[in-house]
Amino acid sequence: MKLCYIEFMSERIQTDGSFSTDVYSDVELEMPPNFNVIFFNDDYTTMDFVVNVLKSVFHKSDFEAEKLMNSVHTKGSAIVGTYTYDIAATRVTITRNLARKEGFPLRVEMENA
Repeated sequence: MKLCYIEFMSERIQTDGSFSTDVYSDVELEMPPNFNVIFFNDDYTTMDFVVNVLKSVFHKSDFEAEKLMNSVHTKGSAIVGTYTYDIAATRVTITRNLARKEGFPLRVEMENA
């Protein structure tokens, strides 16, 4: 795993008495990995609930939410978004909690993109 940090800083006094600060970094910066959030079809979770979650938790438009819901319904599953780990995990947890609160067995998973 590559970390983002500054390896060291050095201060040097110039011959004229002023300070010079040089920053050196031998670290290679990388974008964090992305994760797909996937909804799976079941026979109990209502289409309205799925659309509402897609709109409220995943910030999808009405059109996009309906399209994704139909994809989940007809194909058995669909990727509803791709996010960094923290965002994906948070949205999965919120969705699962909402589904359980309403008594739905909606299966939501995340996987490496």
